[in-house]
Amino acid sequence: MITSFFNKSKPIYFAFVFFVTLLAFIVARINKLSAGCDLMFILKELALLVVVFASMLLLNFIVNKNNLTNKSNFEIVLFAVFLLFITQATSYSNVLCSNFFMLLGLRRIVSLRGVKNTKKKLFDVGFWFAVAALFYFWSILFFALIPLSLVLYTDNNIRHWVIPFLGFACVFLLYSMVSIIWDHSFFDLLHFSSQISFDYTGYNSTSYLLATTLLFSFGIWSSFYILQNLKKKKKEIRIGLKIMVFTAVISFFIVVLVSNKNGSEFLFLFAPLSVIIANYIAIIKDYWFKELFLGVLLVAPFLLLLL
Repeated sequence: MITSFFNKSKPIYFAFVFFVTLLAFIVARINKLSAGCDLMFILKELALLVVVFASMLLLNFIVNKNNLTNKSNFEIVLFAVFLLFITQATSYSNVLCSNFFMLLGLRRIVSLRGVKNTKKKLFDVGFWFAVAALFYFWSILFFALIPLSLVLYTDNNIRHWVIPFLGFACVFLLYSMVSIIWDHSFFDLLHFSSQISFDYTGYNSTSYLLATTLLFSFGIWSSFYILQNLKKKKKEIRIGLKIMVFTAVISFFIVVLVSNKNGSEFLFLFAPLSVIIANYIAIIKDYWFKELFLGVLLVAPFLLLLL
């Protein structure tokens, strides 16, 4: 019933995504709103909301363009729901921007399955991942996707392994120039935080524990079944899904390593996790289990808001 509703009721479907995303935004900023806000605050928050919706549309484009799901568009429903699970993921502009640029790079990596413009795509990957790292240092870990993807695509052209680093160097040079012009010194325009911390006391609350337990449990369960059923997919789709699993693993390491554990770091998990879980929902054969699985994901974040 739930799956058929979202498949058939497109206007209500998009209205649900908009409502849930907006609710996550408001809940994350409820204290600031109660204290009062000015025009600049409203404009800034509207710009961040646009970044989130742009990220969701970009994710939907990646999925549909590369046939990563059955075109049910569940991935953006799940993305919106995940934002409501951990509303702090919408609170930090640098993380929101970094995630958007990471998705731009991810789009180019997944599109490597085509034989056209390979060098341009690889340059773009290095470029966008470098821009993402400017906004949030630990997103530099996504560079690991480049060699992993080239191995998956069995690309033995040595030049293809070098090109992404040219994209990175281009961003490095541009950033250095702007920093010199703006601040008259290297690397002072933005401030990086590369410290590592294994202190998880910031997650020591009932809502965090329940949200992370559900997300990781559903994500690991879905990943296990997706990897088991990969042989039934075409080679290009298999590689795309493997890249999503690797992206989720790298995002998990960001959550583990980052020093300032404020909840925003979970945002990097949401895109790959939504694709993985959407794929799992598509292969569930038992009707009632599928309804229960999706129902828990849709209802749980609303219940967590009451805690």
